[in-house]
Amino acid sequence: MDSFSSYILTAFALVFVIEGLIYAIFPEAMQRMIRMALEMTPDQLRTFGFFMALAGATFIWFIQYL
Repeated sequence: MDSFSSYILTAFALVFVIEGLIYAIFPEAMQRMIRMALEMTPDQLRTFGFFMALAGATFIWFIQYL
């Protein structure tokens, strides 16, 4: 497996680790967040997801180039 594939798979694994820890440490807060998400319209969720992805990409850019 080449280096890039290893980085991508490692990134996915870290997402699972971090998300699992959040659910394990803060289960009540996660339930509240899920309830809030269920009350949002699809357009609101789409906008929120877009801005979170943009924030993540910006953070990665800062890490790589600063």
